[in-house]
Amino acid sequence: MAIDQSAKIGIVVIGRNEGERLARCFDTLPAGLPVVYVDSDSTDGSVGLAKSAGYDVVYLSAAKPLSAGRARNAGLEYLTDKWPDLSYVQFLDGDCELFVDWLTLAQAVLDERPGVVAVCGQRHEKYPHATVYNELCAIEWNTPIGEALAVGGDSMMRIQPVSDAGGFDDSFVGGEEPELCYRLRQDGWKVLRIDAAMTVHDAAMDRWQQWWSRAARSGGAYAQSALKHGRGPEKFGVRESVSIWIYAAVLPLIAVALAPFTWRLSIVALLCGYLWQWYRIGRKAEQSHGLSREMANNYAASIVLGKFPHLVGQIRFFLTRKNLIVEKDEPRHYLG
Repeated sequence: MAIDQSAKIGIVVIGRNEGERLARCFDTLPAGLPVVYVDSDSTDGSVGLAKSAGYDVVYLSAAKPLSAGRARNAGLEYLTDKWPDLSYVQFLDGDCELFVDWLTLAQAVLDERPGVVAVCGQRHEKYPHATVYNELCAIEWNTPIGEALAVGGDSMMRIQPVSDAGGFDDSFVGGEEPELCYRLRQDGWKVLRIDAAMTVHDAAMDRWQQWWSRAARSGGAYAQSALKHGRGPEKFGVRESVSIWIYAAVLPLIAVALAPFTWRLSIVALLCGYLWQWYRIGRKAEQSHGLSREMANNYAASIVLGKFPHLVGQIRFFLTRKNLIVEKDEPRHYLG
């Protein structure tokens, strides 16, 4: 499907050391639309690759904390400065490939539904069966179609409302998209996920340390969301944070404290409780998501065990949150 050159769509691609994944991402971008690549202190030649492909580049140094939100804000600022007539921005992670029809379909939704501020589609995992961690990502991308609470890293948004809202919160180390969508929804906007192929994502996760680090970032994002918006109407991030502390800290501490008085039966009870949660979540995933028994069990294990890296992320956030503030007037290198 051809892209309407009067579509007023700009594209912001963000990445850090994406390697060949970034090259594949660039190969899927349509010609004729404004594109800016925002690089977060890569050392693998990503900047040169983007420039050789003919794209404008914004380079962010690690002198200030790097985050996806910081990169997207920098890209959007560059787009609106150079192409002030743009109406929509397509955000795209550098480890993703864009489906050819997506931009036209997304634009049509935003054109036809003025109350929708952001639209996303189906994100597919490139190699879902390569590792169990890739499988978990594929399950995570499979969210319901229709009105949603948030979009992910790949989505098309209206530029003006996003700018009016102050863009992404640069200090979020993860979960910056749900946080922005929360603020936009509080302003009366709607977020939509449509039944259309949007991107192919290459997680390239083959080690448990990658899974642990990703889960820890999510835990920190829940803590930061609760601290910022927990008193709001949705108590944003509070339920998840409370669950993390109960299952990964409070219950284990109680079980250990009672162990000398219960012949360690309190610890056995705790382990049985985790096993029951694993079984319950797995059977529910089988029925609601149509997963195989093995995939459902892996998914359930990630939910139960994920509370522990989530807790680490929450503790890390509260210990370091003063260092996460990013100055809005930071210098940037424009290499376009």
